[in-house]
Amino acid sequence: MPFRTALTELFSLRHPIALAPMGGVAGGALAAAVSNAGGLGFLGAGGGDREWLTSQLSIVTATARAPWGVGFLSWAVELETVEWVLDRYRPSAILLSFGDPSPFVEAVRTAGATLMVQVTDLEEARRAVDVGAEVIVAQGGEAGGHGGGGRSTMTMVPAVADLAPTTPVLAAGGIADGRGLAAAITLGAAGALIGTRFQATHEALVAPEEAKAIVAASGDDTTRNRVYDIARHSPWPARYTARMLRNSFFDRWHDREDDLRADTAAQQRFMAEVEHGDPATLPVWAGEGVDFITTIDNAADLVARIIAEADSALARASLQRHIEG
Repeated sequence: MPFRTALTELFSLRHPIALAPMGGVAGGALAAAVSNAGGLGFLGAGGGDREWLTSQLSIVTATARAPWGVGFLSWAVELETVEWVLDRYRPSAILLSFGDPSPFVEAVRTAGATLMVQVTDLEEARRAVDVGAEVIVAQGGEAGGHGGGGRSTMTMVPAVADLAPTTPVLAAGGIADGRGLAAAITLGAAGALIGTRFQATHEALVAPEEAKAIVAASGDDTTRNRVYDIARHSPWPARYTARMLRNSFFDRWHDREDDLRADTAAQQRFMAEVEHGDPATLPVWAGEGVDFITTIDNAADLVARIIAEADSALARASLQRHIEG
């Protein structure tokens, strides 16, 4: 049966699924595929590289037949870049993550786009409410890539929903199938923002080796750390660690971050090995939901399957309640 939530009503969507704006992964083809399948696709713009954006925005504007959006890192992007995207490409939504969203609020509102803010704790959630976020994404520590690494999705989502009872809340972190979407809805969310599961799609901008590694991994293979940010001299704020698949490089440095920071030779070797695609070094960002990823799919087929699974999960729960009642 169709899911009708505040998210689907806001954007006239068929399904309460949004694509996480994974930097360098969620390009124009993936964003358009999710939107055309009935969800809300997001381009992962990160800090707003104009050359990359021009290339990928040309794809999504040419192929998307439904609403789509762009996600930016609040700590990294310039207001001028956000305004440029809004004025030239007219996305339906802007999702701001990791940092203070307030410098961008007026530009988003003036352009008529929907303001969405991702939060990793209740302090950030309160700030999102204060700046007038029209949708709040509550990200739990299970999420792949960068995040707060604190509370779990199971407790984070209802806490944010209680804090912002009139604002649609999306659940993020560890959701990779329809059971996760069903759980998010029962927790009070209006849908789910899904990332890692969409990395294992044909439209994602990942190397085949990365997609295969995600399919082969389990949640126990993931870890949250700053090792890779240190090794690649990334300016990510220290409070946002990154969840990824463990490999031999991480195992060598995970409890020696200060040593790695001081070892310029090790950092140089790391960059060279990554450049050559060494699987023992290559970072693969992934959340704990990798247990449920067993195939590499077309994004449209994946959206349909997640919805069918969610429908079945909620039907089973209803039947069980009926039997026990």
